[in-house]
Amino acid sequence: MLEKKHCITLLKALALIFAVLLVDQASKIWVKTNMQLYDAIVVTDWFHIYFVENNGMAFGIEVIGKLFLSLIRIAASCCIAYYLFTLVRKNVKFGYIATVALIFAGAMGNIIDSIFYGVIFDHSYGQVATLFPAAGGYASVLSGKVVDMLYFPFFTTTLPDWLPVWGGNEFTFFRYVFNVADSAVCVGGAVLVLFYRDTLAKSLEKKPKPDDKEAPEK
Repeated sequence: MLEKKHCITLLKALALIFAVLLVDQASKIWVKTNMQLYDAIVVTDWFHIYFVENNGMAFGIEVIGKLFLSLIRIAASCCIAYYLFTLVRKNVKFGYIATVALIFAGAMGNIIDSIFYGVIFDHSYGQVATLFPAAGGYASVLSGKVVDMLYFPFFTTTLPDWLPVWGGNEFTFFRYVFNVADSAVCVGGAVLVLFYRDTLAKSLEKKPKPDDKEAPEK
């Protein structure tokens, strides 16, 4: 059973997770139901809403098969959820719990796309997708694509010719398109590495059992 203080901490973590998921899913559903694939809305010169889809890796990086990737993400999220619960029970500082909650929320945001979007939406190629189409979705469960839309092309330049491999090519910073869930994972991970490395190490330490005894000296 959780004590009252643990329940309050857990509720705060759940509220943070819910807030991230709400903003993430609301933005994705709006884009899917209002824009065709590769449509763009120029908010400012350095911020565009640019609709793309990917198979589920952060910032559109694709490495392995979709179904296998979805199963790995679900398993990893279950591990993070368990770890988050143990942190609450150990009464760890909420700042650290919040970083883990952000990472968990981000992972879950993209998992929701992978699990459900292929079933509840039709495709976005040359059309605005319909939510719950009569003819069915564009893919099976676990095969949905993740919606990305945040694009920040801060500046574009041409790399100098003397630069190996990329010399003379056009370069845009920041060229990746991502979503709120990706942002939550990156922010949580960055804060964890910068400010909570010691807490992470301590939380993963395996404490000796009470009946463990030191080996006798020879």
